[in-house]
Amino acid sequence: MSEIPVQSRQCVLITGAATGIGRATARLFSGRGWFVGLADIDQAGLDALAGELGSENALAMQLDVTSSDQWRNALSEFCAHTGKLDLLVNNAGILFSGPFGEDSLSRHHGQVEVNFKGVINGCYLARSYLASTRGARIINLSSASAVYGQASLATYSATKFAVRGLTEALNIEWQADDIRVMDVMPLFVQTGMVIDMNAPSMDRMGVRLTPEDVARTIWAAARYRGSFGKVHWPVGFMARWSFRLTSLLPDRLGRYIAKRIAG
Repeated sequence: MSEIPVQSRQCVLITGAATGIGRATARLFSGRGWFVGLADIDQAGLDALAGELGSENALAMQLDVTSSDQWRNALSEFCAHTGKLDLLVNNAGILFSGPFGEDSLSRHHGQVEVNFKGVINGCYLARSYLASTRGARIINLSSASAVYGQASLATYSATKFAVRGLTEALNIEWQADDIRVMDVMPLFVQTGMVIDMNAPSMDRMGVRLTPEDVARTIWAAARYRGSFGKVHWPVGFMARWSFRLTSLLPDRLGRYIAKRIAG
C-alpha cells in the first residue's frame, strides 16, 4: 500500500480511534486500502495503533473533541497530508450509567460535552473540507438508546437522540452539497465502556456485539450508493428489531417495552 500516493486513496478521519469501535474501524478501513486519520486523547493508544498500521497508512493526531481549536488543528493537519476528506467518523464518546440523580451534575454535563458538542464541532468544522471532496460523507455514532429513552442511561440516551436529530437535519441540509450524513445505532458493544455498567437493560439484553460488528456496519454505510433517505443504520438483530418496531408503535407501548427492558 505504501507505493500508492496518499492523495489517490480514499481518506477517513476517525475520532475515538485509539480503542474499541474506533480502533476496529481504523483497522478495517486501512485493511481495505483507505488512508486513516487516527484522532483521540489517548496518546499511548494512538501510538500503538499508528505503529501497527504504519505511517504509509495512517496519521495519528491528539484530539479532544470538546475543543474547537483542536478540531481545527487536526482537520488542517490531516487534509494538508491527504489533500481531501472523504469521510468523517464521529465516534468519540463517553458513558456513565446508573440512576439519574445519583451521579454528579458535572458528569452529566461531561457526557453532553463529548457525545453531542463534540459531534457538533466535528460536523461544523469539517464541512468545508467535505464540500470540496466529491461524494463525501459523515457517519456519526448514535445508539439503539436513541430509539426510546433508556432508564439508568438517561443523559447518554439523550445525547444519542441529539446526535440522531442532528444527523437527520444535516442529511437534508447538506444534500445540495453532495455530503451524506448518516448514523450508526448499535446496542451494547463489547468495549471498555460497558465494564461495570449499571443498567438493567444491559443485564436483560446482554452484550452481543463486538467492535468489529459495528465497524462492518460503518463500512457498509461508507460504501452505500443508494438514496439519501437511508440515514439510520442499526447494528445487529436486536437494534434493527427495536428501531423498526418502535417506529410503528404508539408512545405508550414504546414506553411499556422500554420500562420492561429496564426491569
